[in-house]
Amino acid sequence: MCTLEKTANNIFVLTLTGDDEHRLNPTLIGSILSALHEAKAQATSGSVLITTSRGKFFSNGLDLAWAHAAGSKPKASERLTHMVKLLKPVVAELISLPMPTIAAVNGHAAAAGMVLALSHDYVYMKRDRGVLYMSEVDIGLTIPDYVHALFRAKIGSPSARRDVLLRGAKVRGDEAVRMGIVEGAHDNEERLSEAAMRHGIQLASRKWNGEVYREIRKSLYPELCVVLGLGDAKVIAKL
Repeated sequence: MCTLEKTANNIFVLTLTGDDEHRLNPTLIGSILSALHEAKAQATSGSVLITTSRGKFFSNGLDLAWAHAAGSKPKASERLTHMVKLLKPVVAELISLPMPTIAAVNGHAAAAGMVLALSHDYVYMKRDRGVLYMSEVDIGLTIPDYVHALFRAKIGSPSARRDVLLRGAKVRGDEAVRMGIVEGAHDNEERLSEAAMRHGIQLASRKWNGEVYREIRKSLYPELCVVLGLGDAKVIAKL
């Protein structure tokens, strides 16, 4: 599950709770989507979202154990496809959220967990404990179109995308900074949280119009928005 809290600085903090790996199953995905809807409903000029988690993992990907619990390979495949489809609206909601977004990745972010992190505008992570890892090539799963579009939008270097998607590289903090995937890497969870909150406060102080921010973001990623079904960015003029 997850919680959503709002600070005095107009920052929404979405936290994946519990002591497990924060595997993305229908229950957790639904909880995240509900929290994003709540943040959007309460948003004002200058709102910011920070997403983080408790424990060793930011998110260790889709809940494969839940899929396999279906009892047969065809049913497991159906459950896996169902989760992939459920995650797409979460990515769409983050890309169209009317406020800046920051992911504070305090542990491993694997597969769908990395997708969740990269759906934010800014990503910070811990320097040593925690990796970004797309496990699909190692475990024999293909990657859906909206995830490919997200990675093309968020990782500018073709060689970096190759290493992440085709080599299954486990990318630690400093390397992720060098590859242009994250904004910064920090020594421990406290410094990571401080960096994310400091950046959030700086963004909130600009008091940007959320609708304008959302439309500019959408125009920055036209291919991704098409795949997500978000449509063209609108021109919003302040006259």
